[in-house]
Amino acid sequence: MQLFTPLYDAALRWAAHRHAERYLAGMSFAESVFFPVPPDVMLAPMCLAKTSQAWRFAILTTLASVIGGVLGYLLGFWLFEPLVEPFIHSMGWQDKFAQALAWFEHYGVWVVFIAGFSPIPYKVFTIGAGLLQMAFLPFLVASAVGRGARFFLVAALMKWGGARMEQKLRQYVEVLGWLVVSLAIGLYLVYR
Repeated sequence: MQLFTPLYDAALRWAAHRHAERYLAGMSFAESVFFPVPPDVMLAPMCLAKTSQAWRFAILTTLASVIGGVLGYLLGFWLFEPLVEPFIHSMGWQDKFAQALAWFEHYGVWVVFIAGFSPIPYKVFTIGAGLLQMAFLPFLVASAVGRGARFFLVAALMKWGGARMEQKLRQYVEVLGWLVVSLAIGLYLVYR
């Protein structure tokens, strides 16, 4: 059963859409606050489709993500109790959020950098930084460096690989997709 190949082909079509940059910016912004899908799923095919614009796409993704992170910070700073906390409770994320706050207290600004670069939900850390009233400038710098490093790495890999990378990804997209699903299920079972 081919599930991921049609999705991959659709992502490549979206990447070539005339409003693709707007969609990428919107997705990057929203992912930093509430949206569950990381912008990499659109950034990578866009960089593959137009390798000459890969750096531009990485800059756009980074800027939109950091601006979204600022909104997440402000939500945590000013509207945690009336808006964010009920949402966390309704989603059953209290334990995960408590863990993120503990990491903040132990590691400080480094948590924002790591969350910005990794697949850890960045939104949890932007809101947590605001709730704990982390100094804004270090938060902003860590967000920009962490998110920028991640998105420029994606752009560099796609630019470097070009058409060869696209062919290899297409060849192995089903295997990679099912590996990611298996990993997500495994992590869920371990950390639930």
